[in-house]
Amino acid sequence: MTKMWRSAWGAGLVASVVVLAGCSGPAEEPTPVPPVPSETGDPDAGPVQPVGDTTVIATGLTAPWSMVRLASGSTLISERDSARVMELTATGEVRDAGVVGGVVPGGEGGLLGLAVLAAEDDESADAAATTWLYAYFTASDDNRIVRMPLEGDPGAYSLGVPEDVLIGIPKSTTHNGGRLAFGPDGMLYATAGDAGEPDRAQDVASLGGKILRMLPDGAVPSDNPFPDSLVFSLGHRNSQGLAWDRDGLLWAAEFGQNQWDELNVILPGQNYGWPEVEGIASVDDFVDPVQQWATSEASPSGLAFVRDTFFLAALRGERVWAIYPGEETIDSVAYFQGEFGRLRDVAAGPDGTLWMLTNNTDGRGEPTEGDDKIIEVRLAPPVEG
Repeated sequence: MTKMWRSAWGAGLVASVVVLAGCSGPAEEPTPVPPVPSETGDPDAGPVQPVGDTTVIATGLTAPWSMVRLASGSTLISERDSARVMELTATGEVRDAGVVGGVVPGGEGGLLGLAVLAAEDDESADAAATTWLYAYFTASDDNRIVRMPLEGDPGAYSLGVPEDVLIGIPKSTTHNGGRLAFGPDGMLYATAGDAGEPDRAQDVASLGGKILRMLPDGAVPSDNPFPDSLVFSLGHRNSQGLAWDRDGLLWAAEFGQNQWDELNVILPGQNYGWPEVEGIASVDDFVDPVQQWATSEASPSGLAFVRDTFFLAALRGERVWAIYPGEETIDSVAYFQGEFGRLRDVAAGPDGTLWMLTNNTDGRGEPTEGDDKIIEVRLAPPVEG
């Protein structure tokens, strides 16, 4: 439990406004567009917890990293080392949708995060009829983001010709970051690791050790906190989870080194301390995490906000953390500890469920029959008492 987190966050917000005023000139602070607040009887209201038996809905994946669900009912899954994008159809078939060219896997690098920008959500004039699949991957000289037209129909999706969105993100065999997500403001966010050189995280001129924010075509938004820069926040070691709450606040999960893994509320222009601090340190000029875990309990990767509850996939910790932000405290509860091995990603499933993506075939886990898998569990309000 972390106490008084909103008070600490409020202090950080004041500092953020000061930083923005000093760095951005006339640009205004980004204004999130929050989801519709909960009302009595809202089926999306929470909090919730996993209940009942789990169901395996897909098997035979190889080193999967990211999954993104589509309005069509299909789900796209990245495989890190094969560079394949797999389609899980609404009827449960797993098929190969295509290979992302230029991927050079090695260590923790390869085909990593995916995100989708549906045609109806893209306001750019030249993309009115195109649904884009975005991919973050490790190439020969860098990490980069590309986008590809998603072609065909559900059950027969394929990948069109890729175009670069962003190149030049530092790469290594470790700490590549890699998560992609579109925010409620329509911007594309990406987590970039320090690529094994911690000092990059404190260098605003470097893309390493940052959370990046960009227009869908990769251009710098005019209201980013640093002029002509994609850097949204700095001082990150290796963030791999991104999700927004009902208030439009961005949260990120981050790998620590030897002591503390972190959950952070991300404010524009703020510094989260790496490598000067790790975990809650109460050091001036750095924003503390709102929750931390020993590295043996987490190694956090994918993060999802489902019905007023955050769910966090833990690799080394081999569990899912359910995280409940309150007015003054944040509570976290572990589920499925040791049951499925390493967990890389989580996402809201259909009909009030949670999907969990295992990651036991990447060289660090202990695969069991059928690995890797997508596992589904029903969500329901917590039982009191």
